[in-house]
Amino acid sequence: MDLITPSIGLVFWTSVVFVILLVILRSLAWKPILTSVKEREKSIEDALNAAKKAEERMASLNAENEQLIKQAKIERDAILKEAREMKENIINTAKDTAQQEADRLVSNAREAIQNEKAAAMADIKNQVAQLSLDIAEKLMAKELSNSGAQEELVNQVIDQVKFNS
Repeated sequence: MDLITPSIGLVFWTSVVFVILLVILRSLAWKPILTSVKEREKSIEDALNAAKKAEERMASLNAENEQLIKQAKIERDAILKEAREMKENIINTAKDTAQQEADRLVSNAREAIQNEKAAAMADIKNQVAQLSLDIAEKLMAKELSNSGAQEELVNQVIDQVKFNS
């Protein structure tokens, strides 16, 4: 059992060495370890604060982006509305212009038809007059071929002249 129970000298020297080791570790190792742990804690805390700031900045940027998107949509709708109005105005103007041009063409066509009709009527009158003269000439030539008919025609003209005066 001697192996299991240590002697007082061994316990004493072990305790002395342990205390000396503790003092040496405390002065040489604990301070640098605690300092590095505190520095690490501070860097982690700074990283967390930076992450929070970045998160807040991202939220702010997202809100700004959403606002810009809303504003862009409003501007797009306004531009589309203006384009539709311009299209309607252009179409209405084109319709009005086309209607005026059609009315002008119809009026010119009616005038041309009236002119052609008047010219045709004048031509027909001239042709009827010419035909009447040709017929009258042929009839007169036929009736006046004998001398008795000529005398009778002269007497009729003289009688008409006397009655008309």
